[in-house]
Amino acid sequence: MADADDAAPLPGFMPDRLPENAPPVAFDAQSIAKALLRVTRAGALATIDRNTGHPFGSLVNVATDVDGAPLIIISRLSTHTANLENDGRASLLLAPIGRGDPLAHPRLTALGTFAAIARQDPREPRLRRRFLARHPKSELYAGFADFSFWRLELVSAHLNAGFGRAADFKAAELITDISGADDLIEAEASAVAHMNADHADAIRLYATKLLGAEDGPWRLTGLDPEGLDLALGDATLRLAFAQRVTTAERLRKVVVDLAQAARGA
Repeated sequence: MADADDAAPLPGFMPDRLPENAPPVAFDAQSIAKALLRVTRAGALATIDRNTGHPFGSLVNVATDVDGAPLIIISRLSTHTANLENDGRASLLLAPIGRGDPLAHPRLTALGTFAAIARQDPREPRLRRRFLARHPKSELYAGFADFSFWRLELVSAHLNAGFGRAADFKAAELITDISGADDLIEAEASAVAHMNADHADAIRLYATKLLGAEDGPWRLTGLDPEGLDLALGDATLRLAFAQRVTTAERLRKVVVDLAQAARGA
């Protein structure tokens, strides 16, 4: 018998509501959901209004921690911050819009609890660096006393990738496993800086030859055991590793192999 926790539905989960005779749709839901977490630059934040309990929607810039957990930076002067200080439960709709019908594009609703990151928190420098690498203009206000970073402790997520293409996820299915990857995480800042300064040509090849993007001065904004994050202006890309990487030594070999594959392409 399932215990009470197993029986309780997670937030955002949907039962199978397709018609019984609907044909199954094969698609890599987990890869799509993970990519949306990593590449989406802004999202619709829904908090619980502290006065009435109504859902309160607002727009926020988004980045990710090394494990893929969403990060935002918000001011204490904002309504959504006051709401989160009262009740951290929230959802974040990640919906990159392209050409045509907006509803034809995949979108992910991430649900969980936001927690403020204090300036003295040992994780704060890493979160600040990763966020500002994705959103350089945020540096104009990131140092103000009323602004702070918040991290979403993911509980569940719901993917809608078009008609008949939907999936529910527990946090563990989307969050990147960083166990045993301390060496890589400690080396991230220097590795990203080194790649951007000395191997910009390789990054450009990753984007254009391996990911089919337009040519331009692409740069790395972050890395983790599962892949590299790239950016060119407002455009973002995710280059997944074929295998999990946990050390700086292994990373050096992987990025060289990727550059060779890109040149061969």
